Amino acid sequence: MKSTQQPTLLIFTALMISVSSLHPSQALSSCRNLCGAIAINYPFGVDDGCGAPQYRKMLNCNSSDLFFVAQSGNYKVRSIDYDKQTMVVYDPGMSTCTTLQPHHDFILTDIQSVVMPPTPDTIFALLNCSIDSPVLNRYKSLCFNFSSHNCDELYSGCSAFKIFHVNGTIGVGGTNPPCCFTGYNTVKLMNMDILDCSHYTTMYNVDEIDGGEAPMDWSYGIELSFVVPKTGCELCQGSGGTCGFDIETEMMLCLCSISSNSTRQCGE
Repeated sequence: MKSTQQPTLLIFTALMISVSSLHPSQALSSCRNLCGAIAINYPFGVDDGCGAPQYRKMLNCNSSDLFFVAQSGNYKVRSIDYDKQTMVVYDPGMSTCTTLQPHHDFILTDIQSVVMPPTPDTIFALLNCSIDSPVLNRYKSLCFNFSSHNCDELYSGCSAFKIFHVNGTIGVGGTNPPCCFTGYNTVKLMNMDILDCSHYTTMYNVDEIDGGEAPMDWSYGIELSFVVPKTGCELCQGSGGTCGFDIETEMMLCLCSISSNSTRQCGE
């Protein structure tokens, strides 16, 4: 009996040779524009060679969720606002008003600190700090209140942090242990062990929080800002292409089809 598998095997082999013979940038000209319910637009990409090279491999998409890949781990993306050029990410291991988690550091790579830093109205709340913490002594100027809110509200208004209110040592101005509202640059320069605080949480859009809003109603997460590089992407998109780059040289490419790419626009 003649084998029926040989023609199939020959066809599969021919297809693999055909695909592998393509230039790397040609083989990756199919760019996903959606991950779950979140749109993936320029300058981002979840496939290598798509988007702008400055944001290369910063996003990872599984079957339904989008993640921001930082030096300290993967953070689930809640939303991307392309008009405001902001991305909100959430750390499942971060403490919130209702959940207490062991602390760990939020660390961006050097390039991420430049192209995707947390927005100025993203606040890091350092909780249950030692009286020897640098932010309570030499660097106390790094701590501040916002919209008439202070750290004591987190201890009294959040179920997760009431344990510090009950068991905490005597702090300045009451029975709560010291705490500090600060910005990203503080945790960028000093990790949690140096800061000598047992937990932290983050809030964003604090400029929109009024003085009467309780901590349970604050928005917990980290809002990152980004810039869209001026590479002529509009010209490429207007011609029906997708903005990307050569995965070897990282030069801008207009991805037009599986076998046709251009440096500026499709149809050249």
